[in-house]
Amino acid sequence: MMSAPGRKVSVVREGESSILITRSLNAPRELVYDAHTKPELVRRWLLGPEGWTMPVCEIDLRVGGKYRYVWKKESTGYEMGMGGEYREIKRPEKLVASEKFDDPWYEGEAYSTLTLTESGGTTVLRNIVTYETAEIRDNVLKSPMQEGLEVGYNRLEVLLAEKA
Repeated sequence: MMSAPGRKVSVVREGESSILITRSLNAPRELVYDAHTKPELVRRWLLGPEGWTMPVCEIDLRVGGKYRYVWKKESTGYEMGMGGEYREIKRPEKLVASEKFDDPWYEGEAYSTLTLTESGGTTVLRNIVTYETAEIRDNVLKSPMQEGLEVGYNRLEVLLAEKA
């Protein structure tokens, strides 16, 4: 699955059971890192489609620390929660964490490796998400995940422009 015309996020298969998400952002990586690790910033952009809020955003940013997100679809009251544990933290360039949904839409646990590289004021975000099997990865790729990522990262871009 590649970026469609007009899309800025790329989602492709990587290795045996992973996907690679890539997005360039016009902001310094310190700010992009903060947007991924500070609850007051995360809850402003990591929302997916319009109409969702994030009433719970807890981040204990240390190796072995936990995070928890709960999204709420305001029109129906439906809530979706997930969380995980930080495995590696290297500010401002790398975050590795597990992820598991309360009501799983895919089997097992996934691992996310987020790396940020900056050049000339532009930060390239690369997130490799590894699933337990290739079949799980392929089912995730069939979901509307890319559309949700696109909306979220566009919202992030607006937030970063405000903060820069």
